[in-house]
Amino acid sequence: MNMPKECIGHRRWAIAEGYIPGWSNGPQPALESHETCCILNTCERPAQVELWLYFEDREPVGPYRVEVPARRTRHVRFNDLDDPMQVPRETPFATLIHSSEPIIVQHTRLDSRQAENALMTTIAHPL
Repeated sequence: MNMPKECIGHRRWAIAEGYIPGWSNGPQPALESHETCCILNTCERPAQVELWLYFEDREPVGPYRVEVPARRTRHVRFNDLDDPMQVPRETPFATLIHSSEPIIVQHTRLDSRQAENALMTTIAHPL
C-alpha cells in the first residue's frame, strides 16, 4: 500500500470551547482533568503551529508555538502550555490555531472532577 503524499486539512482551525477544571479526582498525569488539541500533519514538511487563546474578560494570549513533524501526530495538552503564560484553570477560553501546513485538528477534554470520569472529543472547526 502506498502512503498518500498529499497534505490534507486546513491551515486555520477554531475550538470555540475550552475549560480546565481547578482540580481532579484521579492520579496525575493520566487522569488529571485536561484539554487536548490533537494535531495530524500528513505533509512532507514539519508544521509550525501557533495557538491563540481568547477569553471572556481579557485580551487574547499567544502565540503558543508547537511543531508537528512531517507525517506525524502530536497531542498538545493545554495544561502543559506555559509560554507566553500558563493556561488559567477554572477559566473559559476558546482557541484559534494557525499552521504553516495544512493539518487536521481534534479537540478532547477529560473531566475527572467526579470519580466517574467524563471524556469528550470532537473535530475542531476548519476555517
